[in-house]
Amino acid sequence: MTEFAGGCLCGAVRYSVSGEPVRVAQCHCDDCRRATGSSFATNVFVRKEDLTVLRGTTKTYGHPADSGNTMTKEFCPECGSQLFGWSSRGPELRSIKVGSIDDASFVEPQIEVFVSRALPFTRHPETTKKFERMPPPPK
Repeated sequence: MTEFAGGCLCGAVRYSVSGEPVRVAQCHCDDCRRATGSSFATNVFVRKEDLTVLRGTTKTYGHPADSGNTMTKEFCPECGSQLFGWSSRGPELRSIKVGSIDDASFVEPQIEVFVSRALPFTRHPETTKKFERMPPPPK
């Protein structure tokens, strides 16, 4: 079993995960770039029941995604750090932003999505499967 912990920039929100990641994905969609302020988002997907918020309370923001699903982002109300997210298509999963994990050395992306929107300077590992759109949720 994999266990890891993390939190927001200011420390107001802390969480832990006990369970194997279901999927690790890099997303190049416009929403992920805007939400993270980066070239792409790296997300570790875990089962909702494996994620525990240890301290603090998050706020949420929902918006329609390119897929037609509703995406919900969870973030620290103090510093604004985005921590988790989920889709109306797979509410039993939570995506955790890899930048919020204390020790993310175990993270190895398996897939990349919205690769047609990847910025030209982004390098893509040969080991990832690439999708033009969002693939089916992992089981």
